Amino acid sequence: MYYTGTGCGLNIVCGHYGSGKTNVAVNLALQSKKMFPALEVAVADIDIVNPYFRTADAADRLRQAGVLPLIPEFANSNVDIPSLPQHLFRLFDAGQNRRISYVDVGGDDGSVALGMYREHIERAGYAMLYVISMYRPLTADPADAALLMREIEEASRLKCTAVVNNSSIGGETTAQDILDSVEWAHACADACGLPLAFHSYYEELNPDLPELFAGHGYGTEALLPMENVTKKLF
Repeated sequence: MYYTGTGCGLNIVCGHYGSGKTNVAVNLALQSKKMFPALEVAVADIDIVNPYFRTADAADRLRQAGVLPLIPEFANSNVDIPSLPQHLFRLFDAGQNRRISYVDVGGDDGSVALGMYREHIERAGYAMLYVISMYRPLTADPADAALLMREIEEASRLKCTAVVNNSSIGGETTAQDILDSVEWAHACADACGLPLAFHSYYEELNPDLPELFAGHGYGTEALLPMENVTKKLF
C-alpha cells in the first residue's frame, strides 16, 4: 500500500541529524506534485545558525518536476550568518488551500527557528512528521527516539503528529534491513504516542519491497518509494 500523502496544507518534516529527513521531504513534495499537478507544491529549509540548506542540493530536480524550492540567498555558500528566511511567510498565507508545502527542519537549531514561526504555523494548521531510523545510534532504542522527539517539540513549541520510518544504511540497504525495522518502527510510534505514517525505501535499490512486505504479512503498511535526490546521501 503506497502512502497517499496529507493533501493540501503545511507539512513539517523533522528528525535528528542523519535521519534522512531532507530526502523524505523532497520525495514527499515530488509525489504530491504527481498526485496534485494543478496545485502549487513548495519545499523550504529552515536553519538560523548555518544556512547550508540540503534541500538546495535537489533544487534542479524539484524545478524540473514543477516543485518550487524556497531557498535563501546564502544557501550552500560559505556564508555563516544568523538567517531567518522571510520567504517562509508565503507558506502561511491564505493560499494554503491551493498549496502543499513541506518545511525541512534542519537539526536542533532548525527546531528553535521553527518555534519563531509557531503562531503563524498554528494559525495555518499543520502536520509534523518525525523521521526516525533504526540504524542511527541515538534513535536505535524506541525510548531514545521518543525522547529526541520531545526535545524537538520543546525547542519548536509544536507537536509532532506522526512518525516516519526511514531506516536505511545507504546504498547497502537491503529489503531485509527495512523488513527488520518494521516492528521497531511501531514500537517507536507507540513510545511517541503517535501513528506510524509510512515506511520509506529507495525504489532503485529495493524495487520488490511492496511484494516482500505483503509476503511477510505487512501488506497494509504504507510505503513511500523514494529516489536519491540529495547529494552525499550514500
